[in-house]
Amino acid sequence: MFWKKTKMTYEFDRQPPLNTPLEEIAFTVFDTETTGFAIGASDRLIEIGAVHVENLTVSDQTFQTYVNPNRVIPDDIIELTGINNDMVKESPEGLEAIERFFSFIEMCGSDGFVGHYISFDLMVLKKELGRRKHTFEEPLCFDTLDLIGFLNPSWDMRDLEHYARTFSTNIYQRHSAIGDALTTAHLFCELLRLIKDRGKTTYGDLVEIVDQKDRKRTLQF
Repeated sequence: MFWKKTKMTYEFDRQPPLNTPLEEIAFTVFDTETTGFAIGASDRLIEIGAVHVENLTVSDQTFQTYVNPNRVIPDDIIELTGINNDMVKESPEGLEAIERFFSFIEMCGSDGFVGHYISFDLMVLKKELGRRKHTFEEPLCFDTLDLIGFLNPSWDMRDLEHYARTFSTNIYQRHSAIGDALTTAHLFCELLRLIKDRGKTTYGDLVEIVDQKDRKRTLQF
C-alpha cells in the first residue's frame, strides 16, 4: 500500500527579486535538538529554537518549544543538552511542535531558512513529519558554513562555537536549540556584513554563494 503524503500549506516561498539588498531580506535562523543522530531510525526531535533576523540584525522575535519524543532521552543527551524526560513529557509531539514553528515563520514573514549545518536540521523536520505522512516545500536555505567557505575557501566544517569565537560573535547556551539558534543568528549577521565588504550585496549574490558551495563536508569537532 502506498501512502499519499499530506503537504503542509504554510507559505515559505516568498522569493524576493534577486536584486533585493541584503538589508531588506528577512530570515528565520533555527536549530533542533534530538535524542541522537540516528534520525532515520529511532532518534527523535526534542527541541526547536528559532530567531528572526531582519535588516542584518538579530530581532527579539524568538520561538522555542520542547518536543515529546515518545521515547526515553538517553543519559548522554541529557548531559549534553540539559533536556530531561520530565521537561518534555507535557510538551507537544513532533507534528504539533513543527506546526507551531511554521506558524512563527509565517507570522514573521521569512524569505528563507538559516542554520549551521542546516541539512541536518532540515532532515530532522522532514523525518519527523514523514512519520505522520506529512511533508513541506522548503524555502531557499542558507548555511553559515557556505558563507564561511566563501570568505575563506580553505576553512572546513567546524563546530558552531569555533566559528562564533573566530568571528567574535555572541555565544549563547550551547546544545540548546534556542541558544544555538541565537548564536547562529549573530554569526550569520556578521558573515553577511563581511560578504557585503566583498561586494556581495544582494539576495541574488547570496543565492549564488549557496549554489557554489554545494560540496561534501566532513564534521570536525
